[in-house]
Amino acid sequence: MQEYEKAMRPEDLTRLFVERSNAGDAAGVAALYEEEAVMAFPPGELTVGRDAIRALWAKVLADRPRFQPEPSLPTLISDGIALTSTPPRDGAGARAQVVRRQPDGSWLRLLDQPEFVRPAG
Repeated sequence: MQEYEKAMRPEDLTRLFVERSNAGDAAGVAALYEEEAVMAFPPGELTVGRDAIRALWAKVLADRPRFQPEPSLPTLISDGIALTSTPPRDGAGARAQVVRRQPDGSWLRLLDQPEFVRPAG
């Protein structure tokens, strides 16, 4: 397995996601997640586990989408768990992740809500 740069701060995960996605590296994106991580994507569905997340990103990245860095909202950290989030450029809600500190001090995503859209009304 390839050695990847580790996220030593929760906020590093977003930067590494953008870099690896733009490089078309689905395995590198999946390496940002814990083995049993849960991602709420595609919309209305859950993708569970690093292998399923890698397969999903392989399909998404086959179309070579380009991701732009988004500024992080303040990170909340308590006892090795953190909540990270970014406001999407289109203003249509927020993206949020629950991340966990690993035994080596790095951070990985545990729960990922990549597209949270405000209810209409």
